[in-house]
Amino acid sequence: MASDQAGNVGRAYGVWDENQGIELRGRFIIDPDGVIQAMEVLTPPVGRKLAETIRQIQAFQHVRATGGKEVTPAGWEPGKPTLKPGPDLVGKVWEVWQPHME
Repeated sequence: MASDQAGNVGRAYGVWDENQGIELRGRFIIDPDGVIQAMEVLTPPVGRKLAETIRQIQAFQHVRATGGKEVTPAGWEPGKPTLKPGPDLVGKVWEVWQPHME
């Protein structure tokens, strides 16, 4: 997390509000190759949840570690089942993956 009062970083990532002179709440997950894998931008009144950011980073790390041979379904957490992408999965995700209802 960072703050940039001059707005330089905010301008670079497109989250600087010129009219108000503030940065919107931006979250960017950037992989080791410098590629933005995820981004979220919220207006100032709404905060973000750090635990969700950490979960997403873990999911991106897992996918990278498996070379994309495993992908993570919605709400995935480390140690939970993953999906193996391919033609056989198309249209059948709900048959293969059943989320735990809380």
